[in-house]
Amino acid sequence: MEFDLQFFALGIPAIIFGGISKGGFGSGAAFAAGAILALVVPPGAALGIVLPLFMLIDAATLKPYWGKWHAPSAKGMVLGAIPGVAIAAAVYAFVDADVFRVLIGAICLAFVAFQVSQQLGLLKLRRLPFRRSYAWLAGAVGGFTSFVSHAGGPPTAVFLLSQGLSKLSYQATTVITFWAINWMKFIPYFYLGIFTWDTFKGALLLAPFALLGAYIGVKAHHLIPERAFFALTYVLLVLTGLRLIWVALT
Repeated sequence: MEFDLQFFALGIPAIIFGGISKGGFGSGAAFAAGAILALVVPPGAALGIVLPLFMLIDAATLKPYWGKWHAPSAKGMVLGAIPGVAIAAAVYAFVDADVFRVLIGAICLAFVAFQVSQQLGLLKLRRLPFRRSYAWLAGAVGGFTSFVSHAGGPPTAVFLLSQGLSKLSYQATTVITFWAINWMKFIPYFYLGIFTWDTFKGALLLAPFALLGAYIGVKAHHLIPERAFFALTYVLLVLTGLRLIWVALT
């Protein structure tokens, strides 16, 4: 794997963007970082590069949001993520890389469709009372999609948004939840060979930009309008999703 100009041209803004999303906007769009990297490196290598960077971002953003999360939701989703991560690890070794490209691309497009439908009033989330079974289901789906594409944000976002949490509580809950889920993924990634010397070097090269993104995200949590941030997210995800599917099918 070569760390050429194309790698840095896409990797640096992708990781900064992922850090901003995880640090200030609920992690829902953070998986764009891995999806964009998968355009220039194999999907498995993209996973291996991004996970330690996301773990670094998690560590950097825990303190600002400490204790402000909705504990029952966080606990339920973390417990539900255990079987989700286990199932994903079991099937990962038997699936071709192009299947994951299609899956990541489809998740990108589905996320955008869901968000746009909400904003246009075509889809409305009903306010639901907290139930542990809902939290477990959200965690299981989030754990699975997080393992295969770092895309655990969208399914957990649906559950959390239906709880009617405040912006701060919502953000804090995603931070503590994915801090735990990313630690769950670490050992399976190692045994499956997703972590290599090359992915470690790639992560090390991009680490300063992950911290920069996390810093901007925490500061931007109260400053940048969510509409502007996600408008850019949608464009990036549509282009990335279509490109990944095209590469896989051709």
